[in-house]
Formats: sequence, C-alpha cells, structure tokens
Amino acid sequence: MHDKIVNEITWVIGGAQGSGVDSAANIFSKTCAEDGLYIFGKREYYSNIKGEHSYFTVRVSNKPIRSHKESIDILVSFDAETLFRHAKDVSTNGIIIFNSELIETSINEIPTLDPDVQNTITEYCNYSGGDPITIKKLLEKIQQNSIKCYGIPYHQLLKNFSEHTNNPALSKLARMINVLALSISLSFINIDRQALSRAIKYIFRTKPKIAEINVAAAEYAYNYAEQIFQNNKFTFSKNKMDFSDIILVQGSQSSALGKIVAGCRFQTYYPITPASEDSEFLETNQVIEQIDGNKGSVLVMQTEDEISAITMAIGGALTGTRTATATSGPGFSLMAEALGWAGINEVPLVVSLYQRAGPSTGLPTRHEQGDLLFAINAGHGEFPRIVFASGDIEESFYDTLKVFNFAEIFQLPVIHLLDKAIASSVMTCKNFDPNKISIDRGYLIKKINNKTKDQDKLKHFKRFELQKNTAISPRPPLGTENGIFWNTGDEHDEEGHISEDPTVRIKMMDKRMSKLNLVLQEIQDEDKALSYNENSDIVITSWGSTKGAILDTLDELNKEGIKIKFVQIKLLNPFPQQLLEKLLNSAKTIINIEMNYSSQLAKLIKQNLQRDIDYEIVKYNGRPISCDELYRVIKGIVNNNVEKRRIVLDYGT
Repeated sequence: MHDKIVNEITWVIGGAQGSGVDSAANIFSKTCAEDGLYIFGKREYYSNIKGEHSYFTVRVSNKPIRSHKESIDILVSFDAETLFRHAKDVSTNGIIIFNSELIETSINEIPTLDPDVQNTITEYCNYSGGDPITIKKLLEKIQQNSIKCYGIPYHQLLKNFSEHTNNPALSKLARMINVLALSISLSFINIDRQALSRAIKYIFRTKPKIAEINVAAAEYAYNYAEQIFQNNKFTFSKNKMDFSDIILVQGSQSSALGKIVAGCRFQTYYPITPASEDSEFLETNQVIEQIDGNKGSVLVMQTEDEISAITMAIGGALTGTRTATATSGPGFSLMAEALGWAGINEVPLVVSLYQRAGPSTGLPTRHEQGDLLFAINAGHGEFPRIVFASGDIEESFYDTLKVFNFAEIFQLPVIHLLDKAIASSVMTCKNFDPNKISIDRGYLIKKINNKTKDQDKLKHFKRFELQKNTAISPRPPLGTENGIFWNTGDEHDEEGHISEDPTVRIKMMDKRMSKLNLVLQEIQDEDKALSYNENSDIVITSWGSTKGAILDTLDELNKEGIKIKFVQIKLLNPFPQQLLEKLLNSAKTIINIEMNYSSQLAKLIKQNLQRDIDYEIVKYNGRPISCDELYRVIKGIVNNNVEKRRIVLDYGT
C-alpha cells in the first residue's frame, strides 16, 4: 500500500462521557502540534456528567486553519454509539477504528440514541429488514464507499498489554483504552512517534507515574497496529511549521491568560457552563511569577449566586483593583440590576459573558450567539456600557487586555462577549506577546490633597465631578487618604450624595451618556471592526466566533477566483456607524452570518445604517458553523442558485 499525500485531515474520537474522550483528543492534538502541524479542534458534550455521547473533532493541517469540517477522515470509537452517530460522515477512502467486540450490537441497544438519529441511520443504510440494524450491517454499508474499517478487540488488547508489562491491575483500567485507540489511529498518520510520547508526558505532567504507564501503552498499541494492519498512512505534503513560536491553546484558557497579563487581580464567579473553566484556570494559576521576579496573585472567589458575583466584583473594582466576573446567559440575567449600579456609579468592571444556547437553561453545553441585543440593553434605565466581541482564541487573549483598558479609561462596565464555541475549542496560535498591549489605567489617582483651611476637617471629594472638556472624572480607589465620597444606586450630585434635582439629573445623565461618543472617538478603528478582502462588492458581515469558518471559506473561494469582502464587527456598543458606512459603502450585496435565530447584528445594521441585509445565514441548533456548510451556501449565492433570502444551517451531530 502507498501513502496518501494530504494537506489536511479531520480526526474524530467519540465515546460515553467520562470515558476519556477529552484526554485522548488533547494527546492527539498535542502530538500533531509537536510534529509541526496546525490544529483546530472542537469539543461537543451533553450537560449531564456521565454516560451521554461525547466527541471531539480535530482538524489537522500543514497551513493555518480556524474552523472545523463536517467530513471525517479518521473516526475513532470506543463504543457503538459513536459509530452509529458519525460513520455516515466518514469521507471516501477514510478510516474507521472501532471496537470489534461490539460488532453485533444493535441500534436498539443504545438508549441514548434519539428516535430521529435512529431514523437517519436506518435511512442512510437503506435498511428495511425486520431485525434492528447492527454495527455489522452499518459497516457493510460504509465499506461500499471505499472506507476502511479496522476492528480492535480493545479489552483483549488491554489485557495483553497488562500481561506484557507484568501488571495485571492494568487490565481493569478501562479508561486506558482511549490511549490505545488514539495511538492506533496515529499509526495511520506519518508522524514522529516521539511527539506522541512528549504529548502524553505533557498532558499527564502532574502525574509522572500515570504518564509513564500511558507512554508504554501508546507504544504497545502503535506497534500492534503496525504489525496487524500493515497500514498505509496519511502523509502531509510540504514543510511543517517550526513549533518553537507556536502554542496550542484551549479557548477556556486564552481570556484567563489575558486577565493575568492585564493585571486582573480579583475575579468572581458562580459555576455555570461554559464560563466556569475561565475561573477554574485562574484558580489553578493564582500565584504568578511576574516579569520583575516578584510573586503576584489573583484572588478567585466562588460566590453563592451570580448576584453576589457581580456585586462583589463591583466592590473589588471600587478599591482600584482590576476586577472581572465571568458568567453565561442565565447568570448574566441575574446580574442586570447590579450592572446598572455599576453604570450609574461609573465603575470600571469587566464582565466576561460566555454565550450559550437559550432561553432559560436552553442547551447548557451548546453554542449560540443569542445574547447580543440582551448585552447591549441589559438593565433598566439608560447607562453607557461597551459591548465588545472576540472572534477566536488568539483575539480573546489580546481583547481581554483591551477591555480592561477600556473599562478604566472610560469608567464604565465592559461586557466582553465570548461563547461556547471559543471556550470549547483548541487551536494553534502564534506565541502570545504580553508586551503587545500596554496597561492604561485611565484617570486613576492615588493621592488627594483635600483638606480645608481648617486642617482638622476634610472636604468631600467630587468623585463625579462635572468636567468642562471630558465626561471622565478623577477616580480615587476606596480607602484613598482624604478621599471621602459616596456611592449610591440613586441619582447623585458630584460628591455622590443622592439628588432628585432635575438640573442635576440632566447634567449627570448627559455626563454618563456622552461617554459613548467619547468611546467612538478614542477607540481605534481596528478595534471597532476588521475588514478582509477589500476589492469586492459582495460583503459578509458578522461578529464573534463565526470568524474562523468565514475566513476558511473565503480562502477556498479565493482559490477559485471568487473574491468576497468580510467585515468583522468587534465593537457592538456603541455601534461604529460612521466606520461601517465607509466599509459597506461599495457593497452591492450584503450577506449577514450569525449563530442566532433572528439575525441580531442585521437588526443593528438596519437600525444604525438604514441598510437592509440581502441574505441572512443563521444557525441555532447548538452546533458551530462548519466551513463546509458555509462554503456551499456562499458559493450558491455567488452563482445565483439560492432563492431564499434567509438560509438556516442545520448540520450537527
């Protein structure tokens, strides 16, 4: 057999939740990255703790990639359900690695398969027999598409390994099957075997004995596959990258890393998916080795609810400490009243809002971009806030540094929009540069000369002083010597005292709301919106984590000579109207792409630019957009083969 020369492959591993799917995927991703390949991976899982189906998709390439694909080149399964759910997506000449001990398992024996899934599988197999369809029958259908199926007796292989190492106890460690399976799959990829050992040692770096056992198991399984299957390999063309300047980052880590670099020293949270991983990473890395050699720390506080989380964070910000709270949609709903308190008191607070599918509990572990308009309008009354969205893992690191600066420069709450797709992804990025963005703490004063002529008394400090040329007042931290001022949820005068005077009300409202114009004047254009592929009268507009699929789609269309402009809007509130009018001025066709039902960005464009969207592409089934499905729709629009002005994408497993 000859090696198959490829530029990329998509690898998928699946199994029951809690069976080690994530560990296996992390080892696979780290192995490929160590060997100089680019990675984009996404994790999908149910909201229960154990038992339901979990899977991890990893796209591997010799060039930078930013999204996932539908078609699978190598499918690795621990269980029968993974085969039933994903085998139909394996591409021609692809590979399936499965548990041969389950060959007679029928579809009716899997209680976690929904009826719709069962019907889809039965239709795919064109099966009309009286008995339930089995793994054996499914694979017979699959092999008609030139797909190679390799059955592995996992438990027997584990037993053989335990005998090989004279350690009978290993035969009972079912979770080790994931290492055996991923190692066998790597034997079908022409990759440095030492990279696999390094990856395992890194993943289990805090458990050296476990790492040693897993390295031995991986070596045993790899040799087994080489001897038994004499397999042909996927070999990547062209030179691989130099890994020395590349890092493999999980999305749940990137913003947390940005917080550490930005000088965030206090974060609050109440556990909620997918935001909790941000705080958990900070908890794991609370003691920081700083550039000057000193030790710093981040205090992470798990509170009794989200109301406590935001109010405690506000208290931290009032002391002059850079502070954040992290939450998801339901938790953010509870924070709305306190968000208004931060707004009326001009508190520089960062809220990391990791969106997920709603409403209510919705799909707790699935993806959506449904909170845009809510983030812009949350809270009763009117007060200024910045709503800022990151498009990918790398951006979320640098944007986190920026949003802390914005919060303190303009003295207002900043809602940093992230989402489940970013949080549950893994990606190769250029090494983060902590010096790329400097810290700007705004008009923060540390010392007040506030004594009267009578040296025994102090004047009240005008924390909300009405300045002639700016809406920004001097901000002393609570506890500053001679700094006496009030904070209240009521309207107030310059010293913070409650006031219902109509003149004072007008002045204070004007002061606060004028910050929105100041934001638009002072934030740089590249932080408001990014533009790609300038020379085209077809323009895609979008925001957030759709960025990767859009850019990968544009790369494919560029190869065919099709140029499409993409405008990624990052500053959603205040809305950068003038800049977007300029960027969309030459557009004859506007295609808006979002992960929500109602095209919320399209509504903002209509409201602010009085411009109608020509095509709306939306997806709201809880799964991120793949570049495959997006390519098909965009190509159809370009070729005038799409009649509907609203296209709903529905791919997802």
